[in-house]
Amino acid sequence: ATHEVFYLNKDMHEAHDAYLCVGEKTYVHVNDRRKYTNAHYLKTTKEMYELFHDLPEALENNANFPYRISYRPKNSSPVLPNIQTDETKNVNDLLIKESTEGLREKLNEYVFPFSDSNNKKEITNLYNERLNHEIRIISEMKYSSYFLIVSDYIKWAKKNDIPVGPGRGSGAGSLVAWALSITDIDPIKFDLIFERFLNPDRISMPDFDIDFCEEKRDLVFEYLKKKYGKGVAHIITFGKLKARMAFRDIGRVLGLPYGYVDTLCKMIPFDPSRPLSLKESIAREPRLQSEEKKDPRVKKLIELSLKLEGLNRNMATHAAGVVIPEEKSAELVPLYKDPSSNSLLPSTQFDMYASENAGLVKFDLLGLKTLTVIQKTVSLLKEKNINLDIKKIKLDDSKIFEALSQGHTVGLFQLESAGMRDALVNMKPNKFDDIIALVALYRPGPMSNIPTYNQCKHGEKQPDYLHPKLKKILEPTYGVIIYQEQVMQIAQTLSGFTAGEADILRKAMGKKKRAELEKQKERFVNGAIKNGITKDTAIFIFKKIEPFAEYGFNKSHAAAYAMIAYQTAYLKTYYANEFIAASMSNELSNTDKLGEFYEELKRLKIKV
Repeated sequence: ATHEVFYLNKDMHEAHDAYLCVGEKTYVHVNDRRKYTNAHYLKTTKEMYELFHDLPEALENNANFPYRISYRPKNSSPVLPNIQTDETKNVNDLLIKESTEGLREKLNEYVFPFSDSNNKKEITNLYNERLNHEIRIISEMKYSSYFLIVSDYIKWAKKNDIPVGPGRGSGAGSLVAWALSITDIDPIKFDLIFERFLNPDRISMPDFDIDFCEEKRDLVFEYLKKKYGKGVAHIITFGKLKARMAFRDIGRVLGLPYGYVDTLCKMIPFDPSRPLSLKESIAREPRLQSEEKKDPRVKKLIELSLKLEGLNRNMATHAAGVVIPEEKSAELVPLYKDPSSNSLLPSTQFDMYASENAGLVKFDLLGLKTLTVIQKTVSLLKEKNINLDIKKIKLDDSKIFEALSQGHTVGLFQLESAGMRDALVNMKPNKFDDIIALVALYRPGPMSNIPTYNQCKHGEKQPDYLHPKLKKILEPTYGVIIYQEQVMQIAQTLSGFTAGEADILRKAMGKKKRAELEKQKERFVNGAIKNGITKDTAIFIFKKIEPFAEYGFNKSHAAAYAMIAYQTAYLKTYYANEFIAASMSNELSNTDKLGEFYEELKRLKIKV
């Protein structure tokens, strides 16, 4: 015995009715619309008995409901598509084969030509040791298929002239990823840590975020659909009804004047970094309290909005995430196709977290228009018989650093804001590591460390390395802790943490969970004492690095995005005509941006 349940409590009837009006774009006072009675709440056992006392067998079956229905998928291990391998190889063997072959090619192309030939054996051993270390962890954690799937669609994209970014996020810290052409960042060259990406001491799925040329990303989705079948899908997202939107929606269906509702909405504090609930906003805002007391319409607006705040308001598609299920598990979650969308793929009806609980694995394919600009520039050069491999440009070009130091950054990825231009002028970068540092520093929080970095860089101030043992870690950043990886390296050097343990420490510091933080602090201090450091010094250093772990940046991501920034700077420095032409073609609908480029052309004395 059941009935239609639309809300839990009886007093939600009026709020539910108003929300129906929101969805159907009508008003509560309209009679000719869909309406329900006030009986659609979740009834108690006693109420159900009173309704169905003449059907006792139906009531007995109610006890079986919890065993017969489930609206949350149970946690399941990740299910990935089967990778086709030779009969003699399993997926781990295939990962070893492709990684080893890939690393050999990378060394021959990007490392040995720029190294002392007498050190070739030593370099090979260094890279092979790191590769074997990563492969062991990946295989033991059963993620070989994941790496091979990502590598496959990236190699396909590159083969089919679809630009792919050099890396994004912590995945750029993996040597296996570099060997498999997932990234273009050599993690050994840039001192990046694999365990920041995949930690054997903290079981969680690896997560490669891959940037593709914005104009051609759909071709990659099409490839995935053809290769892995109908189960490949985008991931649904649900927009929540937040305080201001609740006021606007409910104010409209109640028939309140738009201007009046807008005035009320602006009384709700707006802080994206820490959004307040409607209840918190009313408690903080005397004007809202006053309006509620003197106007019964506002009282009703607040009453209904408080009940509806936090509910799902609309659905959309995750900007980048797709799931690629194993063939037999393609029906693990329900799918739907939005008739108003021109998307190639359907979407899951479960959100990202529920889909992952069901065993589906998310792959992130993002669109980045700067990659389109770079490709168009290279294509224009090719028309002039200039064949440029953007991946092989020198990273120590003084002419580029001179241009950056003068603040000439219009059109440059990550570097063209007014604040970033000022930061470059003050820093006067003269090496690629400076660009990495600035990408990481130029954010709320760490931005306050830019002056210290600059003063130490220019010899106006002595760097503070906290302890002689930490000089090697902090010297490249002039004593300023910029990267999360530096916090991890400090824990390893001072206190004997493994890379995996150091990553757990970093995460504990960032989340500020007191119990876990105290546990990690004790481990850090005891490890430092065993390493010949006094307790007071160990505590002092722990307190010093703790705030940096919270807002420290992921160096792997900073290095990858600094690479794109440098590539755009290179193209603009040496091929300004082609670069600005490509940039303007990419911004045809943005008149403000076109105006900026026009002024830049005049500065460069380039005729239009």
